[in-house]
Amino acid sequence: MGSFARKEHQFLAELGLAPRNPGSFASGAWGGSGPVVTSTNPTNNQVIAEVVEASVHDYEEGMRACSDAAKIWMAVPAPKRGEIVRQIGDALRAKLHHFGRLVSLEMGKILPEGIGEVQEIIDMCDYAVGLSRQLNGSIIPSERPNHMMMEMWNPLGVVGVITAFNFPCAVLELECLHCFGLRQLCCLRPTEKGRGMGAIFHPCPMLDYHRKGAPTTPLITIAMTKIVASVLEKNNLPGAIFTAFCGGTEIGQAIALDKRIPLVSFTGSTRAGLMVQQQVNARFGKCLLELSGNNAIIVMDDADIQLAVRSVLFAAVGTAGQRCTTCRRLILHESIYQTVLDQLVEVYKQVQIGDPLEKGTLLGPLHTPASKENFLKGIQTIRSQGGKILFGGSAIESEGNFVQPTIVEISPSAPVVREELFGPVLYVMKFQTLKEAIEINNSVPQGLSSSIFTKRPEIIFKWIGPHGSDCGIVNVNIPTNGAEIGGAFGGEKATGGGREAGSDSWKQYMRRATCTINYGSELPLAQGINFG
Repeated sequence: MGSFARKEHQFLAELGLAPRNPGSFASGAWGGSGPVVTSTNPTNNQVIAEVVEASVHDYEEGMRACSDAAKIWMAVPAPKRGEIVRQIGDALRAKLHHFGRLVSLEMGKILPEGIGEVQEIIDMCDYAVGLSRQLNGSIIPSERPNHMMMEMWNPLGVVGVITAFNFPCAVLELECLHCFGLRQLCCLRPTEKGRGMGAIFHPCPMLDYHRKGAPTTPLITIAMTKIVASVLEKNNLPGAIFTAFCGGTEIGQAIALDKRIPLVSFTGSTRAGLMVQQQVNARFGKCLLELSGNNAIIVMDDADIQLAVRSVLFAAVGTAGQRCTTCRRLILHESIYQTVLDQLVEVYKQVQIGDPLEKGTLLGPLHTPASKENFLKGIQTIRSQGGKILFGGSAIESEGNFVQPTIVEISPSAPVVREELFGPVLYVMKFQTLKEAIEINNSVPQGLSSSIFTKRPEIIFKWIGPHGSDCGIVNVNIPTNGAEIGGAFGGEKATGGGREAGSDSWKQYMRRATCTINYGSELPLAQGINFG
């Protein structure tokens, strides 16, 4: 393959990648009996490498081995599982920049963001190590003498994770390493059309894990799996603790329908997430959903405008608008509307578009040619619904999937505003009162992230309170994107209601048991019932 012959891409071999790669890691061995697919560079749409995808037969073999490995993994004490996660984090630290370059090469985000995504995994490893010693339950006072009540948190078993192309590493961090500490097994599979598919089975420090990676970012799935597999081998643990599948919709379907997987975590579109949820719920499984975002930034009349403009630039243009937390709606107070807009247009003019691996680039390509086509279709729809293009609005003629960062003046009631156009398109609208601004923020089906720029405490506490933003992430004077791992990540409404990363998100991956222990010789009943 051409990429492997280029000097600047020699790091691929150092990550264990080759011109052709097996895309199934099951029972501790690499293989794959599915079709051969290509991984392409969105900067020029040239082939990076080939991958032999997993088949349903590979999935079934891997799932059987994963279930067996779960029995071993669940017997390992939590702090010992945390030690495995620590070693995974150290292995990633040693190759941080190589992995960051791979993310930029295969996904298309700029190098600082690619490195940042891998750093997020390393940070989550550190977090999960500490968490492995803090899986605490409650001690509950009993109304009955010589009785004690307490909570026990035990692993669910195998967790299925279906991930997206835009953060092919970070979902591994948020889901799998969290699970590792929780003693579960997990299965991951990225979604289609850039939200690619792949799958990995691995017992987390806390759970067993099965992962399916995105079909358009299979090399990242394979390279990450090699890191985890090497740590398991070093510690004489079964390779089936972590099983990975690069594959298509049939693998994701198998995960959703598999009764051996009590929890399926899905990251992707609302439409696809709803289908997964219906399939999983039909077999009384649990779903953790992180779906579409339609995130807004409100700028009040007292805001620090320079700070707001810088934040909007990163929130709307970062990752070429392909984050679920990308700012898609900018709601400006009418008194500062034109001032903010003028400054924003000026900074948009300075955005350097190009190869994401080159220094100085702020806007890389969209992930696939289909993403570029969807951008152009979206611009047509915007114009047909009265939207006025203030900046950008066109594709860039090149071998890659480049488009212009775009600012659109449009009514908040336009139907297109309620949808998630996955690209660097920012809708701008004005308001008069805080009540009106909050109503606009809350008027869309999605409820992931939001932010307000103001200096007034009464507005801040209104915004974060019960009559403020209805999103899962409610920020003040920072962008909608770039969340830290210490807090729970996720949203409400059509975003799905799931939570990942910090706070008490770990509880979603566990089974809670309320235990009442009678250590006396009498049998007093609750509520004072006398039964004979």
